[in-house]
Amino acid sequence: MHIADFERYPLLFGPSPVHRLERLTAHVGGARIWAKREDCNSGLAYGGNKTRKLEYLVPDALAKGADTLVSIGGVQSNHTRQVAAVAARLGLKAVLVQESWVDWPDAVNDKVGNILLSRIMGADVRLVQAGFGIGFKDSWNQALEDVRAAGGTPYAIPAGASDHPLGGLGFANWAYEVQEQERELGVFFDTIVVCSVTGSTQAGMIAGFAGQDRPRRVLGIDASAKLAETSAQVEKIARHTAELLGLGRDLRDDEMTVLEGWAGAEYGIPVPSTLDAIRLTGRLEGMIIDPVYEGKSMAGLIDLVRRGDIPEDSDVLYVHLGGQPALNAYSGAFH
Repeated sequence: MHIADFERYPLLFGPSPVHRLERLTAHVGGARIWAKREDCNSGLAYGGNKTRKLEYLVPDALAKGADTLVSIGGVQSNHTRQVAAVAARLGLKAVLVQESWVDWPDAVNDKVGNILLSRIMGADVRLVQAGFGIGFKDSWNQALEDVRAAGGTPYAIPAGASDHPLGGLGFANWAYEVQEQERELGVFFDTIVVCSVTGSTQAGMIAGFAGQDRPRRVLGIDASAKLAETSAQVEKIARHTAELLGLGRDLRDDEMTVLEGWAGAEYGIPVPSTLDAIRLTGRLEGMIIDPVYEGKSMAGLIDLVRRGDIPEDSDVLYVHLGGQPALNAYSGAFH
């Protein structure tokens, strides 16, 4: 099947914009740096990469008669905020399990940012004490059972919309969108840099680009601090998505790259390079990135360009996945 053969519920304004980061390029030296802005892709609660994935899950949820979207993430999850927004758009209910994935000492952590927006949109937000993990959780299963017990029909959406049979399709479609934008811009992005945690964003890209003619690198920057788990997720989802799309060949190991070095010791905790990247990008480009994901992938991109791991004649595309609302819970990091 081609990506166009899969049912999709449109939630985006259209293709997310691509633009040059000219001042950052000049400051870093070397490769030309561009950004593709998933934070500017929809009118749903500040947008973000998960909305693109949910376009492919929504038809399945509606076909199964769901009246409640049930998902899970950390207290400041961008994903659950986008699930709440999609539920509001569709006239469905949302139950969001918000686990204490990040040990960050901010007194308003569970009151501002993403979780505040989810509450404004009417989601049933449930705070749960549980550590970081992207698999099936007891708290999530309990939420699903609670909806059933109340006579509702839940639709289960895993963390990041990733470990779902359709979870990679959104960014497989994104890969074809990039190809069309390259034609319009007269450029070829030989290197893509994207943050990876639950895996389906990078995995979908890999599967989508694998069906195109020109080879390019999709470099995932790990922000989970659990490299082996994230790499395994990316590989599993990429292979499954490639099979769904009828790629007709096995993905090569060298098509699936997740790099460590910028995550720090724990998920969700910014390290000095994260904060440096946030400040640098803000001051040079007026582009705001977050301390959980984009600050880490931008730190990775800057180092890779400066070291020459991304050659100076490259056009590198930085993927901005959204997430800025979480900055509200990290004010103590920016004195």
